[in-house]
Amino acid sequence: MRIATLRNTRAAGLCGALLFGALVPGLAQADANIEARNKQAVSQAFERWAAGGTTFFSDILTPDVVWTIKGSGPSAGVYRGVDAFVAKAVQPFAARLSTPVRPVSKQVWANGDHVIIQWDGAGMARDGQPYRNSYAWIFRMRDGKAYEVSAYLDLPAYDDVLQRIPDPA
Repeated sequence: MRIATLRNTRAAGLCGALLFGALVPGLAQADANIEARNKQAVSQAFERWAAGGTTFFSDILTPDVVWTIKGSGPSAGVYRGVDAFVAKAVQPFAARLSTPVRPVSKQVWANGDHVIIQWDGAGMARDGQPYRNSYAWIFRMRDGKAYEVSAYLDLPAYDDVLQRIPDPA
């Protein structure tokens, strides 16, 4: 009886190993597909933005996104929800520009559910001075949209526009 149990245990272990081995390539392929779809979603949203689109944040962010601007300047902080982020970080800045910031170059990488985009942006402030900045955004994706973002940028350049140009409202 003991020998039969040992054989059954070995057979079950061998079957499990074979099944796991058969599934691992499928899992790796699924991860690669998710990475490719996430990278494509972010890349396409950036391309629409660069071409003049105005719906980037609603295109790529979940309504409950947690957006963190890293750093120690007055604009650094955590914004909970796309509406709060747009109202408190995007609109006050955009109101001080005569031409909106547009991506002028980008590099995109994907790893698992993360997409990293390094991009340079340019716009024009209402006082006629150009605005240029470099950004690195790390998106954590779910179903093709970012639900967590860590944003790195030259905060002094961003904050200078907010402080130098009066709010037109």
